[in-house]
Amino acid sequence: MCPLQNGDSPVVESNPAGDDPEVTLRALHQRVRQQEILAELGVLALHGASLDDLLSDTARLTAEGLGSRFSKVLEHLPSEKRFLVRAGVGWQDGIVGKATIGADLESPAGFALHTGKPVISNHLENEERFRTPELLRQHGIHRAMNVILQGDGRPFGVLEVDSQSDEKFVEQDLAFLQGAANILGMAIERERHQRSLEMALERHQVLLREMSHRVKNSLMIVSGLLHLQASDVGDPVLTSHLEEAAHRVSAIAKAHDRLTYRGDIERMDLGEYIETICKDLDASVAHCVIHVDARRGIEILTDRAISVALVVNELITNAAKHAYGGRAGGQIWVVLTEDDDGNLTISVSDEGDGLPQGVNLDKPKGLGMRIVTAFVQQLNGTLKVRDRNPGTEFAITLPQPTTR
Repeated sequence: MCPLQNGDSPVVESNPAGDDPEVTLRALHQRVRQQEILAELGVLALHGASLDDLLSDTARLTAEGLGSRFSKVLEHLPSEKRFLVRAGVGWQDGIVGKATIGADLESPAGFALHTGKPVISNHLENEERFRTPELLRQHGIHRAMNVILQGDGRPFGVLEVDSQSDEKFVEQDLAFLQGAANILGMAIERERHQRSLEMALERHQVLLREMSHRVKNSLMIVSGLLHLQASDVGDPVLTSHLEEAAHRVSAIAKAHDRLTYRGDIERMDLGEYIETICKDLDASVAHCVIHVDARRGIEILTDRAISVALVVNELITNAAKHAYGGRAGGQIWVVLTEDDDGNLTISVSDEGDGLPQGVNLDKPKGLGMRIVTAFVQQLNGTLKVRDRNPGTEFAITLPQPTTR
C-alpha cells in the first residue's frame, strides 16, 4: 500500500462514478490498456532497446496508461542530492535532459526515495509531507504519483506521473505504475551490468595489449642478439642459421607489435601482416627484390596469422638462398588471395634455377621446409609446388573455418 495524504481515502475502482455504466466501461478499458502497455514495455526491454529509448518509451506509455499528459523519469544524482529529468513527456522545451529538482523533501519524488515507498498525492496544494517543486507549479500540476526505479543495486531514481486534472489516482493506478517501474528497473540493472562487463573487458584488452607490447620488446631484443651473434661468429654457415633464426623471432615480434596498436587482439589483417614481414625481409636479402600483392581486409585469428607469416618467412628465405645461387637481381613474388568460398591461397614464387633433382618435399631435410610443412599441416592446409620454368611456385591453400 502507498502512503496516502491525510484526508485521502482509497477509492473503490470497481464503481468509481456511482452506478454510471459508461464510466465503469471506460475504467475497464483503461485497465486493459494498462496491461497491454506493461506487455509492450516488457517486449521492448527483452529486445534490448537502448536505455535512452526505453526511458522515453516508459515515460510516454505510462502517461498514456494513466490518462495524463505528464510523465517523467527522474535520475538520482547522489553527489548533487538532486534529480535530473532524464526523460519525460508533456513538459516545456528545455526541461527534459536539463532540469533538476531536489531529492530531499522538496518533491514527491524525494519523499518516495527517502521513505522507500510509492507516493500518491491527489492534492499537491494541501501537501504537508513535502513541498511542491516549482516545475510542477509552473505546469499547473495538481496531483502526482511516484514509484522508485529499483534494480538489484542502488536506486536509479523515480518514475513519476503528474496530472493537471482533479480526477484522483487510485491504488490500481499505482499497481500499473509499479509494474512499469519494475520492468524499467530490470532493464536499468541489465545496462549497469553490461557497462561493468564492458569496462572489465576494456581493462582486459589494455592488459593484453600491454603484455603484447612487452612480449614484442623481448622478442626484438632476442632477434637483435641473434643478428649481433651472426655478425661476430666468423662462420658463414652458422651466420646464415643465426640470421634465419633472427628473422623467425622478428616475424613473431611483428605480430605482437601490430596487436599493441589494435583494438582487437584476437584477430588481425593477414594482408597487412604479410606486407610487414616482406618489407623486413626485403631489407635483409639485398640480392633479391620482393614483390607483394596481399589482399587487405582478410581478418583471421592471430595465432593462425603468425603461423602463416612464419611459412611465408621460410619460403622467402629459401628462395633468396637457393633459387638464384647468390646472383643479384633475383625476383620473389608473394601473393595472398581469397576465393568466393573464403579459402585462402598464399603463394611464394621465383624465377630461379628450380628445385634440385631428388628433392622430396614429403620428407624434407632442411629445417626451413620442415617448418613450412609442419605449419601447413597445423593450419589444415595443403601445399603444392609448381615448376614455373623458370623458377618455382609454392602455393598454400587454407580452408576457411567459420571462426577464421
